[in-house]
Amino acid sequence: MEATRKLGLVFCMAILVVTFGSPVKADEHDKLTILTFSAPVELPGNVVLSAGTYVFKILDIPSTRNVVEILNQEQTQICATILTIPAERLRQTDKTIVEFYQPGPSAPSALKSWFYPGNTQGQEFVYPRARAAELTNTAIRSVTVSSSNLTSSHEQP
Repeated sequence: MEATRKLGLVFCMAILVVTFGSPVKADEHDKLTILTFSAPVELPGNVVLSAGTYVFKILDIPSTRNVVEILNQEQTQICATILTIPAERLRQTDKTIVEFYQPGPSAPSALKSWFYPGNTQGQEFVYPRARAAELTNTAIRSVTVSSSNLTSSHEQP
């Protein structure tokens, strides 16, 4: 009788761990990040996000981890789906890092890369060849912004 009761307790605990343990790992897997921009931001493919809040996450595609999906704040509309290439940093930080190209005073900043907290590997956004050349030739400088300057959060369901 005692053994049956212990087995039932272990079974209930296992169900609780499986039920409530999975969602936390999902955020690490898809790197869901909420970013708020105070000015328009250019993305590859002639996409410009207006100032506002957006959800960035890695799509779960079996053959690659280099596709970023950008959604509106409510996650009801896809704003862009963008192919990226791996980017590297020497040090990891505990904050989101977003890097921009600054093409000039009249053009919006162009998103260069995004690093999830605690990772040295991130996502570099791939622009068409002609636009990439323009960005690197006319950019005033590349600006790195951490989540201390940029509103960002990592949702935990």
